[in-house]
Amino acid sequence: MTTPDAPSDTCPRCGAPFHCGVHDDTPCACTTLQLDDALLMQLRVRFSGCLCLRCLSALAGGEPLELPAPAPPAAR
Repeated sequence: MTTPDAPSDTCPRCGAPFHCGVHDDTPCACTTLQLDDALLMQLRVRFSGCLCLRCLSALAGGEPLELPAPAPPAAR
């Protein structure tokens, strides 16, 4: 059995574990964010499932939809 706050999902944008509260008794934390219609449409087209609150907050703040590719390791 999982607790309501236990990570049970993986964010398709960043890969971090998180708990989506859409099926909880109280509203999910993401309902406190204001996402414009254009961004919501982009999210629906690009990702299946929910994103973590950190990614949603970053996107609401203007970050790009795609995360930058990690930098290659520095040569020694």
